[in-house]
Amino acid sequence: ELVSCVGWTTADELYSCSDDHQIMKWNPLTSETTRVVKLPDDIYPIDLHWFPRSVGGKKQSHAESFVLTSSDGRFHLISKLGRVEKSVEAHCGAVLAGRWNYEGTALVTVGEDGQVKIWSKSGMLRSTLAQQGSPVYSVAWGPDSEKVLYTSGKQLIIKPLQPNAKVLQWKAHDGLILKTDWNSVNDLILSAGEDCKYKVWDSFGRALYSCQPQDYPITSVAWALDGELFAVGSFNTLRLCDKTGWSYALEKPNTGSIFNISWSTDGTQLAGACGNGHVIFAHVVEQRWEWKNFEITLIKRRTMKVHNVINDAVDSLEFRDRVIKASLDHGYLVVSTSLQCYVFSTKNWNTPLIFDLKEGTVSLILQAERHFLLVDGGGLYLYSYEGRLISSPKYPGMRTDTLNAQTVSLSNDTLAVKDKADEKVIYIFEALSGKPLGDGKPLTHKTEIVEIALDQKGLTSERKIAFIDKNRDLYITSVKRFGKEQKIVKIGTMVQSLAWNDTSNILCGIQDTRFTVWYYPNTVYVDKDLLPKTLCEKDASEFSKNPQIVCFVGNQITIRRADGSLVHLNVSPYPSILHDYVRSSRWENAVRLCRFVKDQTLWACLAAMAVANKDMATAEIAYAAIGEIDKVQYINSIKDLPSKESRMAHMLLFSGNTQEAETLLLQTGLIYQAIQVNINLYNWDRALDLAVKHKTHVDTVLAYRQKFLEDFGKKETNKRFLQYAEGVSV
Repeated sequence: ELVSCVGWTTADELYSCSDDHQIMKWNPLTSETTRVVKLPDDIYPIDLHWFPRSVGGKKQSHAESFVLTSSDGRFHLISKLGRVEKSVEAHCGAVLAGRWNYEGTALVTVGEDGQVKIWSKSGMLRSTLAQQGSPVYSVAWGPDSEKVLYTSGKQLIIKPLQPNAKVLQWKAHDGLILKTDWNSVNDLILSAGEDCKYKVWDSFGRALYSCQPQDYPITSVAWALDGELFAVGSFNTLRLCDKTGWSYALEKPNTGSIFNISWSTDGTQLAGACGNGHVIFAHVVEQRWEWKNFEITLIKRRTMKVHNVINDAVDSLEFRDRVIKASLDHGYLVVSTSLQCYVFSTKNWNTPLIFDLKEGTVSLILQAERHFLLVDGGGLYLYSYEGRLISSPKYPGMRTDTLNAQTVSLSNDTLAVKDKADEKVIYIFEALSGKPLGDGKPLTHKTEIVEIALDQKGLTSERKIAFIDKNRDLYITSVKRFGKEQKIVKIGTMVQSLAWNDTSNILCGIQDTRFTVWYYPNTVYVDKDLLPKTLCEKDASEFSKNPQIVCFVGNQITIRRADGSLVHLNVSPYPSILHDYVRSSRWENAVRLCRFVKDQTLWACLAAMAVANKDMATAEIAYAAIGEIDKVQYINSIKDLPSKESRMAHMLLFSGNTQEAETLLLQTGLIYQAIQVNINLYNWDRALDLAVKHKTHVDTVLAYRQKFLEDFGKKETNKRFLQYAEGVSV
């Protein structure tokens, strides 16, 4: 009889249920199959879902019980050994789907009677979330277990558990929707319909991808846990797709319709419940990693092939267990298997460093130049390339299973994490100690943040973080915060994707229809008007809709288009050479380079870099080259100032840091200059405050004020000025 549902308990054990009333247990490693239990003849199983493994922070090694929904209107709580512990009357007609939430505290069931019901862990009815006139075929929990997504004919509906909250509903297909799934890591939704299409949506109901009509209705879709891949099942068809929608592989097995797909917990394999009574197992192979001249392919589950494209040398890497995750960057290949982690240097493939893993399933590997980060269900672990555990940062309410490369960023001295609990907050840690940076407060933005990235080079004290919020605006801010709030500055709009360069602090991003490179993003803190002159923009229409930046290594940027093809772009090598010169304070070489290249963008970068590093001679040359004569004059006037402190203060003023400039002048006792600065900026109240507080130059302030009012033909209306004007003759 047809197999209706499948579900993994561990990475190597699968349960399947069929219309022949049997529950079978499979072990794909040893190819053993055993019958767990034969259900009563009146129970035809429809859907199965294992109780979540990580509950309340404790990880069980395997799931202990599952919910099975059946055609007689009941759902059954069944133990791993096959004992039916409870059967509950739930719906009129068949119960078409049942799903535990991520914490295991609630169960949602949907049925042919059009009802969506929420149950407690023990099977008591908590609430009826929705009622409608047509059957609900599929249901999924939102990432935070606070919303439920279900189907209604051709519509998809997202309904929060809170009463009176806004319900989101949209028409998703031209035929009946048969299956839907919602991923907790990337927050994307899949839907499959009788109109022979599968589609990808974001959680606001915006369509991100829609496939061409296939030959048969799509009967199943399922996300891999880490949200990078999804699988699609149809009649004699199994397809593997990227999260952006394009296809990696298409298989045509002899299965009948595949009614249900379940991914194993480590995301390396999946199982399908087939209409002809078979259970199909599939393994994901041939993932590829590229870095500079190396191309690495996973050819079998435990074998990698390394290809050096310069000399055509080929190496083969064998592993004891199957490969789960890998990452290639900064001259190292880091591979995690089910029990161990291997670190290879690209200079020597024969002697990897191997250490054992605590938790097992690694969900994310991130690399920086000096160390790398492993993320698994239990936490964040930072290792050196020698295999030494450096630190494991923690923050309150940490849920590591929802982190991905967009929400975690690593540099040589800093780790940044955007948490799911509060989307507006970024936690920032010192990499070496694992403690929160600075005063321990996280970085908070006014709207939800979508993607974050730390720059890779330069001094720790100047570490910057760039992030995109949900309005697709790009911001940059400094990571170090000592009490004083560093400005969060907006440097781009409609940014789809971003990446920092690996060797210098150059940022690239795709904005709307343009591809933009910010050669020196720090300009916003030095001379904001200069920022547009330090950009390089190209037309991005050739990348089609929704392209993603894969990496930015050296001066080559790799972009993946929406159809899955890779495009390589080259940017000018000169800005990164300029960054190197400035980092080692070789100003003469920097000026010489700019004169050789004769490019306005490069001169603008040099001007900003020189001001940031307080090298006024170079700044003067650079500003003159881009024709900013007013700034050249101001720099000249700074040079002629008598004391070092006032020169410093005026350089701060040049960068627009008026508050710091004033503080510096007051600290060194240059009261008159501090007052004069405020007068020049027309901060009359502050100038008067300083004069009165220090009992000096009150008459000067009043004189300037009087002249200012006379120039504009106005009368004095400010009470404080009137009050002091009586007592002082000007």
